[in-house]
Amino acid sequence: MKTGNSTLRRFLAALRADNRAVTIIEFAFALPLLIMTFVGGMEVVNIVIVNTRVNQIALALADNASRMKQETVSGAPRIREYDVNQAFRAAEIQGGDLGLLQKGRLILSSLETNDSGGQWIHWQRCVGSVKTYKSSFGVQGTGGKTGTSLKGVQFDGNVIKAEKDAAIMLAEVVYDYQPLIVDGVMDKMTVRKTFAMGVRDDRDLTGDGIWNVTPASTKNTC
Repeated sequence: MKTGNSTLRRFLAALRADNRAVTIIEFAFALPLLIMTFVGGMEVVNIVIVNTRVNQIALALADNASRMKQETVSGAPRIREYDVNQAFRAAEIQGGDLGLLQKGRLILSSLETNDSGGQWIHWQRCVGSVKTYKSSFGVQGTGGKTGTSLKGVQFDGNVIKAEKDAAIMLAEVVYDYQPLIVDGVMDKMTVRKTFAMGVRDDRDLTGDGIWNVTPASTKNTC
């Protein structure tokens, strides 16, 4: 029995002294935390990139909308449904693999002065399959063709309003962000970017504000 006990004691002492696998065990415990940190870092970087891209798309949409026009023989230049759809198409191409029209909504509104000197959203166009997203500025007709109930729209902490016989293009891009890796762990989020830009040239604001003339194009109402 003494020999057996002695052998057991020597084995246990050798086992206690053997620390060759300590590093591997510690690494095994730390590995899940390292993976979570790495994945979380990638997700944060991707969120920043998507926010930047959506922001630039909204800026470009507002800029293109402020420049679009069709020259006329007499009178101020007009804009067509075709021109609006081309601006949306440019935004879609700029979005590339984001899939803006499948995962979001593009909204373009024209803020103008009405017949009473108040403000109103004369027309509004939208594209994108996520139809639940509405304009943060109001729907088409907000403010009314007459009346002064609408003093302007809130934008970036300020109230902006259009000058008489001029228009401001309000561009909005709303996008459903899909988690890069941790889907089911991280909640989905909505990225919304808006830009406002005054029309760069004279524009015929009479009638509906948009003409559907050659080439005829789809009227993408909201």
